[in-house]
Amino acid sequence: MTQAETRSRSHRRTRSAYSSAVSRGELSSFTRAHLLLSVAALSLLLFSCSGEGQPAAKDEGRDDAAPTVTTTTSTPSPTPTTSTPSPTPTAAPEYRNFVAEGRPEVSEITVYDAPAGDVALTPPDQNGARTEQKITNPNEHGVPAVFLVEQLDVEAEGELWHEVYLPVRPNGSKGWIRGSDVEVEYNDYRIVVELGEHMLTLYERGEPSMTIPVGVGTQDTPTPGGVFYIKELLQPVQEDSVYGDYAYGLSGYSNVLDSFNGTEAIIGIHGTNDPSTIGADVSHGCIRMTNENIGRLVQLLPLGVPVEILP
Repeated sequence: MTQAETRSRSHRRTRSAYSSAVSRGELSSFTRAHLLLSVAALSLLLFSCSGEGQPAAKDEGRDDAAPTVTTTTSTPSPTPTTSTPSPTPTAAPEYRNFVAEGRPEVSEITVYDAPAGDVALTPPDQNGARTEQKITNPNEHGVPAVFLVEQLDVEAEGELWHEVYLPVRPNGSKGWIRGSDVEVEYNDYRIVVELGEHMLTLYERGEPSMTIPVGVGTQDTPTPGGVFYIKELLQPVQEDSVYGDYAYGLSGYSNVLDSFNGTEAIIGIHGTNDPSTIGADVSHGCIRMTNENIGRLVQLLPLGVPVEILP
C-alpha cells in the first residue's frame, strides 16, 4: 500500500479496545478526508496573532460584540482503498495519537472529573461563579468538536470513558468524556515548535519529515508553551490577508491577553502576507510561516494533531 493510500483510509473506531479493533480491521487513520475546512471572514478570525488588531489585556475584558460568522464546510473525497485486517491484536505504536470527535447527534459534550464521576466545573468567572463544563458540538464555525486523547477506553459502570485535553482555559486542562458521545480515530503526526529557534518540525510516524522557519510571539505577548492540538482550520476570504492563506486554530490561549479583536485570544498557526517577519518575535502569540509552508501542512494534516510548544 502506498503512503498516499495509507493516509486515505477512513474507518471509524467505535467502543472496542484498540487491539481488538485493529484485529478486526475496524480502526484506521484519522485522515484529511475528515478535516472540515471552515471558510470565515478574516474580521472574525479569533487568533491573537498579527501586529494588527486590538488586543485586550488579561483580566480587563472586552465589550466588543463578536462579528457574525459565515461558514461553509468542504470534505475532500478519499481515494478508494482496501485494507487487510491484522490477524492478531496489535499494540498502538508510541507515535500514534488518538482523537475523539463529537458524534453529529450530540450537540454538547459534557466533561466529567473522573470516569462515571461528577460533572466538571469551569474555572470561576470574574464574579466567582462556576458552571458545568460542556463543549459545544459543532463549534461556532461549524467544525465538529475534537479532543486529543490522553487515556483511551477506561471502563466504569458499564461504560467506556476517555481522558482528553480540552480546548478551554487554563491551557493544558483535561477531563473525562463518555465514549458514547464521540468517535475515536487516530493520526501519526506530531508538531514540535521551538520558540527560541523559531523553528517548527513536523513528525510523521515518529520521524521528522518537515522543518519550517516561523515567527512567534513578542516578549510582551509571548507564545504560550505546553501541549496543545489542532482543533479547526480556517481560510480567510480576503486576498493578501495578514493571516495568509490558511490558519489552524489550536486548543490553547494567550496567557497575557483575554481577547483579541473582540473574541477569545486563541493561539493559531497561520500563513502571512509579510514573509520578512518569519524568524522573528513579531506576533501577539500565534505562530506564522510562509503561505507556501502553511499550504504544505494543509495538504497533510487532519484535526487533532498534537502541537508541543517548547522554549
